[in-house]
Amino acid sequence: MFTSGLQHVAAMYAGVVAPPMIVGPAVGLSATETAFLMGASLFTAGLATLLQTLGFWKVGAKLPFVNGVSFAGVTPMIAIGKGEGADALPVIFGAIIVAGAIGFLAAPYFGKLVRFFPPVVTGTVITLIGVSLLPVAFNWSQGGNRTATDYGSMQNIGMAAVTLVIVLLMRKFLRGFLQQISILLGLVAGTLIALPLGMTSFDAVRNASVVGFPSPFHFGAPQFQVAAIVSMCIVMLVCMTESTADILALGKIVGRPADEKAIAGGLRADTLGSAISPLFNGFMCSAFAQNIGLVAMTKVRSRFVVAAGGGILILLGLCPMAASVIGVVPLPVLGGAGIVLFGSVAASGIQTLAGAAMEKGENALIVAASVGIGLIPIAAPEFYHAFPKDLLVVLDSGISTGCVVAIVLNLAFNHLGARKGAASGAAPEPGSARHPLRVWRAHRRVRYGRTAVRPYVCDGAPGQGRQSIRLLISSACSIASSSAWCVWRRRDSSSRGIRPLTAARSGTRAFVA
Repeated sequence: MFTSGLQHVAAMYAGVVAPPMIVGPAVGLSATETAFLMGASLFTAGLATLLQTLGFWKVGAKLPFVNGVSFAGVTPMIAIGKGEGADALPVIFGAIIVAGAIGFLAAPYFGKLVRFFPPVVTGTVITLIGVSLLPVAFNWSQGGNRTATDYGSMQNIGMAAVTLVIVLLMRKFLRGFLQQISILLGLVAGTLIALPLGMTSFDAVRNASVVGFPSPFHFGAPQFQVAAIVSMCIVMLVCMTESTADILALGKIVGRPADEKAIAGGLRADTLGSAISPLFNGFMCSAFAQNIGLVAMTKVRSRFVVAAGGGILILLGLCPMAASVIGVVPLPVLGGAGIVLFGSVAASGIQTLAGAAMEKGENALIVAASVGIGLIPIAAPEFYHAFPKDLLVVLDSGISTGCVVAIVLNLAFNHLGARKGAASGAAPEPGSARHPLRVWRAHRRVRYGRTAVRPYVCDGAPGQGRQSIRLLISSACSIASSSAWCVWRRRDSSSRGIRPLTAARSGTRAFVA
């Protein structure tokens, strides 16, 4: 159990420590304080994982879920940090507490709101998350410190390129669990190559203690500001939508299809974990999708195995030295691996958009406008410089603005004034309840030349779309021809004295000579 739990920790480790590594320097923390923040993130990720797997009362999906720090909150937190200076972390923590509490109260009802977050919305937001993080990886690849003399040197960029190639080769040729941790292995290999070049520093490890507890509110008591709370509430909506999709996917993998109760319990665990994380200096938590792939690959479906992984995360969080090991990795090495890590997030969003019925002009327009507006803070950082300071907390986060635009446009184009059954951000799959072939299905029952037709309606009005109309005409012709044939056959058989025989399985009357 310990070994399998350690596999889950290895698969998620890089994803857990990356957000505090980005946010820490962005809000002015030193290397030691950033290492403390990483340890706190590991500790709170362990707590959130235990809430999800073991749970209590109505909290927890009780599935083999690993929870950790969400990438969705990184860019909004950096935007908050720009305007708050030394008080950045207390303001961030206060906003996360409120967003987590609101999400916890809304968890039982969120299932009814999921239809407002179709793939056209979630895919756009996930794509923006990945694209917004890529500049961080580029900065790391150049050295991280813009004032350093070697910033952007060929050595730094070359080291990033070598790490990137190593990660890609490992991803290509390794199999199984090793392929799942290719980014972590690439960081190790890149660090070993950087050792003889003098690019590594062990100061963070030497200065870290072996045992330490993340003291509550280490960076100050939480502060509550409306703009920051609004921004993090938007992030919480994104996290809850992602978690809902992950719960449904994992339920199928483990053979326990998630129902409304499981989804509500899983969302309660996510939001409660997020609400208590700031107490121990952690950030917003959500389910880690890469661990779902690990469950499918290893076939180890016990939630207690993942709970053991949560215990390991807590132990790592109580050992500052273990958390500071990542500080040994040179920033160019982190940059090379970060290109793959953050690029994978963007690729996941693009994959989601592939199922968003992009052939519909409205959905293409939603994506175009949302991505365009979401990229403004990246492409033109000073675009909103004349706006009030409070608004900049939201506007300087491309994820927040892009998410709001995507939700509003989806409501405008696909819900308000749309035909019944037509509001959708995704193409209906064949065999699904909304596919035209199931919107109006004719059940024929032939008995002694009589044909009975029973309409079967699924999530839409009869005749929805041209395909449904063609199907209706085709079904009517087929039924009419069947009726005519049965009447003729009955008369013909009666004239020849042939008796009817009931078909055993279909329940129809057949005729045998």
